Amino acid sequence: MTEGTLKAAVLTISDKGYRGQREDTSGPAVRRMLEEAGWEVVHTAVLPDERELIRAELIRLADTAKLPLIVTTGGTGFSPRDITPEATGDVVERLCPGIPEAMRAESMKITPHACLSRETAGIRGGTLIVNLPGSRKAATENLAAVLKPLRHGVEMLLSAGSADCAAPEKGKTGVFGSAGEKPSADAWLREAKAAPGAEQAGMYLIHNGVVRATARSRVREGDASAPPVKGMLFSCDREKAEAAISEARRMEGVCFVKVWVNEGELRVGDDIMQVLIGADIRPHAVKALETLVGRLKNECVTEKELYRAPEIG
Repeated sequence: MTEGTLKAAVLTISDKGYRGQREDTSGPAVRRMLEEAGWEVVHTAVLPDERELIRAELIRLADTAKLPLIVTTGGTGFSPRDITPEATGDVVERLCPGIPEAMRAESMKITPHACLSRETAGIRGGTLIVNLPGSRKAATENLAAVLKPLRHGVEMLLSAGSADCAAPEKGKTGVFGSAGEKPSADAWLREAKAAPGAEQAGMYLIHNGVVRATARSRVREGDASAPPVKGMLFSCDREKAEAAISEARRMEGVCFVKVWVNEGELRVGDDIMQVLIGADIRPHAVKALETLVGRLKNECVTEKELYRAPEIG
């Protein structure tokens, strides 16, 4: 397994972009997404829709520059000049059909025209090459669908070993969160603003729950005799949490949902959960946040307070 930042290249394939007749918006957008996800983009270029030129650049970046990831944008449609998948097929040694399948499946939720995109993905030596569509919107939507698995795939590729793709990532609790250190809210917001449908969001709200020193019975029931809390045993039913998150995503106006849930023995002040909701207007964001946090607390998590020993003397 590799450690640290992984390097990548972004190639825009466009005759008009190469001639300066059209501004390249997809390439910079893809670069931003990769960099925000922790990749170091060391090379970008705009190439014409010429099969031999694309082939030569892919081979150079893979064999000479030895970059772990090359992402192309453009040239995946039905036009006679759209030959990026063919140029990619010329140079890869092993196909990775699951990547374009996942991208098209996600895009089909947005537009039925997604089935017309011909992007492919494959491996050449120690390099993963992935095609994206040419428009900024479609390119970022497709990349968002596979961004996390791409890193895992490249790490597997560079490890010269094998890995269980079905196993959860270390420290992860299913698809909805991770145990241990709370993730960065700023990073979550950057991810949300780059996600498909982000242009519809007008409000983002974050809930951050922590372990308090006051016993639950004292807060909710006014029990003045309840001893102070020193910590909590906290666990989460992942299947129920995933169901609650899926329902939140379907609520009116909701554009983005992300949840992190801590687990284990926690101390006072430790983070319990973090929830981010993006929605079109504030009332929808507030309703979705209150509903999801309520379901997580009431239906999905188990809390056992740990009390301080009474003082003697």
